[in-house]
Amino acid sequence: MKLRNEGLSIAKWGGAALLALAFATPAAAETAIRVGMATGDIGKMDPHVAAGTPEKTLFTWVFNGLVRIRPGEANPKFIEPDLAESWEHSADNLTWTFHLRKGVQCHAGYGEFTAEDAAYSLARAADPKRSAFSSDFKSMASAEAVDKYTLKVTYKETVPSVLGFLVNIQGGNMVCKKAAEEMGADFAKHPIGTGPFMFKDYKPQQEVTLVANPDYFRGKPKIDRIDYKFIPAIASRDLAFEKGELDISYGQSDQAWYDRMSKLKNASIVTTEPTELYTLHLNMAHKPLDDLKVRQAIAMAIPRDAIVKYRGERIARVAKSVVPQGYLGYSDATPLPAYDPKKAKALLKEAGYPDGIKLTVVQTSLGIMRDTMEVLQGQLRKAGIELDLQIVEHATFHADIRKDKSDIVLYAASRFPIADIYLSQFYDSAAIVGTPTAVTNFSHCNVADAEIRAARTETDPDKQLADWALAQKKIIEAVCAVPVYELFDAWAISNRVKLGYTLTGAPGRGVPILEETTIE
Repeated sequence: MKLRNEGLSIAKWGGAALLALAFATPAAAETAIRVGMATGDIGKMDPHVAAGTPEKTLFTWVFNGLVRIRPGEANPKFIEPDLAESWEHSADNLTWTFHLRKGVQCHAGYGEFTAEDAAYSLARAADPKRSAFSSDFKSMASAEAVDKYTLKVTYKETVPSVLGFLVNIQGGNMVCKKAAEEMGADFAKHPIGTGPFMFKDYKPQQEVTLVANPDYFRGKPKIDRIDYKFIPAIASRDLAFEKGELDISYGQSDQAWYDRMSKLKNASIVTTEPTELYTLHLNMAHKPLDDLKVRQAIAMAIPRDAIVKYRGERIARVAKSVVPQGYLGYSDATPLPAYDPKKAKALLKEAGYPDGIKLTVVQTSLGIMRDTMEVLQGQLRKAGIELDLQIVEHATFHADIRKDKSDIVLYAASRFPIADIYLSQFYDSAAIVGTPTAVTNFSHCNVADAEIRAARTETDPDKQLADWALAQKKIIEAVCAVPVYELFDAWAISNRVKLGYTLTGAPGRGVPILEETTIE
């Protein structure tokens, strides 16, 4: 080992010191995984406020939930313990008791995570002034610490999947009370959780650096650092990945991208669930869409298989219901209308429109959304259905469709994978836009209220599944909407990265980097 002159002469070193120096082992190089995300910057790093994919990806590394979905999966049937070791509930499903792990430590020396922190987290998540996900907890009556490691949560009415709202995404992320209260608004700039990685540094429009949590309850992570880099341009991310400057890169839901990146050596392209379902919502409060035959004609004029081939069969799949595939409660027992443009024209004629119809559509200028609608416009024209596209920027699009200005709304959405959330937000009459309880029911659908609401309070799992299946049947038969295709998230992952699990789904949208994840 070469000695450097650090201001001490060798004569001043004792023999023991020289012997120790001679046999010293060089410090191991710090290991890091570099992740590229499609954003120019990150928003608020508060898990109860931020809802974007860039933020949610970060949160999967920093925070835990009371429960989690098994790493690599997205379906709620794979729920397992996280901060809670076990739980039980009353016969009526209104009272849930969670028994927390002992000794779990909050980051940055903020102390042990206890039932008081858990109760605080749920109260915070349910507060509209502090949370973007408060509607998910509207049925919660209270959350209280029975003792240091016991949490009792009480509900005003039964919830289809209590545990689904307590996994480590969105309002289910557990925060540390002392940190959140002491830091106030700064908490969104310096998040404190209990997860495998801790916040270290943020460079605006560049990156966030996370470091391994040495006190993580599942064991100290095997990598030392995550460098989370903001690279909005897909070409720049791809180039950085190809040059070895990124180990994981958020991809593009495009077949050409998939095919090109799949040719790279020493890399894998992975598509994950839950998918984003692209659906045409038909406004039944507007003529001529109040006529079932007209709605059926629209459904029959859409070649879903051909559109998926255009979009890319490796990154999209044909929609088969108004609830995405893979969701708990999904049912394809009732098939969607088959493609038949001749029959579509005949139905329009029967409805009194032999010369076809013209519909006004408010459409976002956002890339893939606009592209999809323009493809649909061309296909519908073949059946005598003209779409007058009024292209607006994305924020205006969201404002206008909630004011009922569009005959048809193309909406792409990914939700926590349970049927109730999709059915309640898009097809329950209480969610009709323009009403006091509006959510995203753009079609004014009201044909399955009984089944949707019965399923919410049903304690028998088999009956609940039957209610959800019947709700989907009624919505499909009424043609409230036309599901078109489902789009996967796509990631490029270097073969140097060993995740420690098989990745098929990620409810938080990001690639989970866990304590067992390594890089070669």
